[in-house]
Amino acid sequence: MRHQALPSTWVTPPLKIQDWAKQDRPREKLMQKGANSLTDTELIAILLGSGTRDLSVVNLAQGLLKHHNHDLGELSKRSVKELQKFRGIGEAKAITIVSAMELSRRRREKEKLSKPRIGKSEDVYQLMQAELTDKLVEEFWIILLTRANCVIKKHLVSSGGTARLGVDPKVIFKIALEYSASNIILVHNHPSNDPRPSKRDIELTERLIEVGKKLELPVIDHVIFAEDSYFSFVDEHVLI
Repeated sequence: MRHQALPSTWVTPPLKIQDWAKQDRPREKLMQKGANSLTDTELIAILLGSGTRDLSVVNLAQGLLKHHNHDLGELSKRSVKELQKFRGIGEAKAITIVSAMELSRRRREKEKLSKPRIGKSEDVYQLMQAELTDKLVEEFWIILLTRANCVIKKHLVSSGGTARLGVDPKVIFKIALEYSASNIILVHNHPSNDPRPSKRDIELTERLIEVGKKLELPVIDHVIFAEDSYFSFVDEHVLI
């Protein structure tokens, strides 16, 4: 006995966003859980705003990303005219996507300029010259870095007399954790203009290295600043 095909009127139509549970709709999900909880597809769907008669906006976003191998970098290369070749994407939707991708590109460029990468001790010395040149008292700073050693922030920890400076490890690592740093560089100046580390400098560095290991927040160098020279614990193979 041959089975008869179901009438076309029995085929389940595409599910519209309005038919989804509220917590699953991209816009509502963003409002409730934040933008970082959304997938690339859901974020693109919000940019598109609406689908077509037979495609929900999420299906449309899925198709667009699939065509570009789910690579946002590839999608960002498309012009308005190229995006309009996709069914369901008109001029307005195409302009919205191109604009969003351009904003993302500009943000990355700005971050590259504002967050230099530390590759060697000389980079640290150049970075800290504005803060530590001509200082008559000793200051202790930390440079907070990303995993790729890009600068997140340079932060003054303490400022004191000409010889002894109180540095609390708890303060240093609390600041580093607050900024989600992956690596730390220690920096302080010697008003005497002799960059060689004292016994106390070495002991403090050793202590901070050990704490950093326990917290998985490595101290990757300690640079002592003088007017025309500096001392790097890494370069001189001291402890680090």
